[in-house]
Amino acid sequence: MHEEENDGGTPATQGSGTAARATGGNASGTRSGGASRIAGRRGIVAGVLSGVVLLAAGGGVVAATTLAPQPSSARPLDPAEAAVPAGSVQDVCPAPARLLEGTPVGTDPQFSPESATAKSTVSAAVVSSAGGSLPGSALSALKGSELQRIAKAPASPTAPAGSSGVIAGVVEEEPVDDVSVLSADALANRQPAAAALMAYTATDGDLQGSAAAACQVPSNDLWLSGANTAVGRSSVINLTNASTTPATVNLELYGKAGQVKASGSRGLLVGPKSTRSIVLAGLAPGEERLSVHVRSSGGPVSAFIQQSVLRGLTSGGVDFIAPGISAAPSQVMTGIDIQDAGDVKSLTGEPGFDDAGPSLQITVPGPSDAVVEVKLFGRAGQQALPGGGVVTAKAGTVTEVPLAGVPAGKYTVSAASDVSIVAAARVSRGLKSTQSLDFAWSPATAQLGSQHIVPLPQGGERQLVFGALDDRATISYTPITADGKLRTAATADIAAGTTTTLKAADKIGNSAVVGYVVSASGGAAYGTVLLEREGRNDVSTVAIAPGAEGQEKVPVTLGY
Repeated sequence: MHEEENDGGTPATQGSGTAARATGGNASGTRSGGASRIAGRRGIVAGVLSGVVLLAAGGGVVAATTLAPQPSSARPLDPAEAAVPAGSVQDVCPAPARLLEGTPVGTDPQFSPESATAKSTVSAAVVSSAGGSLPGSALSALKGSELQRIAKAPASPTAPAGSSGVIAGVVEEEPVDDVSVLSADALANRQPAAAALMAYTATDGDLQGSAAAACQVPSNDLWLSGANTAVGRSSVINLTNASTTPATVNLELYGKAGQVKASGSRGLLVGPKSTRSIVLAGLAPGEERLSVHVRSSGGPVSAFIQQSVLRGLTSGGVDFIAPGISAAPSQVMTGIDIQDAGDVKSLTGEPGFDDAGPSLQITVPGPSDAVVEVKLFGRAGQQALPGGGVVTAKAGTVTEVPLAGVPAGKYTVSAASDVSIVAAARVSRGLKSTQSLDFAWSPATAQLGSQHIVPLPQGGERQLVFGALDDRATISYTPITADGKLRTAATADIAAGTTTTLKAADKIGNSAVVGYVVSASGGAAYGTVLLEREGRNDVSTVAIAPGAEGQEKVPVTLGY
């Protein structure tokens, strides 16, 4: 990988030492709690109980014994800690994009085959321990049939010659035709370092363009922003339950004018090892901007929204909308590639193209309005937004903030509010209304930590975009090649308030680069994968998945 736009930082340099040191796993985590004490009881009996008991039968006399105070034993004890066993990874990848067949009357869709040139693949990487032991891992279909075995369990292979002792198991663009699942077992009581990415491309048909998403850890609470159910827009939410426990899902819908009450949005049953698809236009028709809060009881679920645009006979693009972080006062999105301001203004001024430009959508789920400060950080630092960047977002609604009017380039967007909000940013590609356009939604992501596994598809322009807000940050990135080696690590220094773009190398030696191990230190940094194709308007953004965590310990309170 070489550095393309590293403002304020040092050139990417080779790291010294092993890749294991460059990437570094998290240390064992400890959650502190209140101290517990077991104190003895101090009983004091004052005085002396004495008396004479006359035994009528025997006439004997018995003196009662004196009850003296018991010794005190009040000694504080340190709180005990119990280790929580590390769990396995089960990342759910979305199904390939499919075209809706006709206009559904209800909420359950029917699909027709995708275009003749459509290609859907999953790429994945699983990284070993420092001794070269890979966790048991595989890519499988949702129902359980194995698509590709990565490593058997237990597995203790020898690290390849020339590697650092850390190796990787890779899946290089495995073709898929339905939902797939990456599974990896815990290794030495540590969460496995593993991640997968699903990518879709097509050069013809109504769904031409590209769409990609990081395969997702199921959850009982998810937020998705960027859906659109207006004329010519199609939004289908796919709920997948990869567990063996039934899930009951409720959807909370937020639109331009407020929360949408839909009778078919609650009590949705998703059976074990199954996917349920719901056309959002059947629940909230005509919504130009729509956010969905997914809440499940029972089994956790994954959720993706397949979003596509068709303007007359011209394709407007396709995307997989993935969940962002939970509602919070601060939301950060990066990888926002903005085109020439004048050309964007001309395009979005044409009828039906108002959603063809870059923008930020802010959802306020609480009862109070939000005062939100929006900042845009580019290669040269912060860029002023037209209008000043401070907006009031009404409670219970989705507010849109245009991001056009700044110099072309790649940006990081921050939204800071006085109440909790949910946010996502739209990336758009293409500047002529007669051409097929494309778009992607970049969800808000968490701050980067250690050992993030970042798989990449092959082909096209593959870029890692990093943003630092308040303080300088350092990014360490270690290439993973198709032969299972972790190559020499390099670093990029990111100045505070800037965005840096790193372009992935196609090969190292004779082996293709299939991913990276990314770690961050210093100030808070955020990262996203940006995928584009030269000569086409294709664009996709993929959030970098959370890093592997060490063994967790929790305090145990003793008492009654």
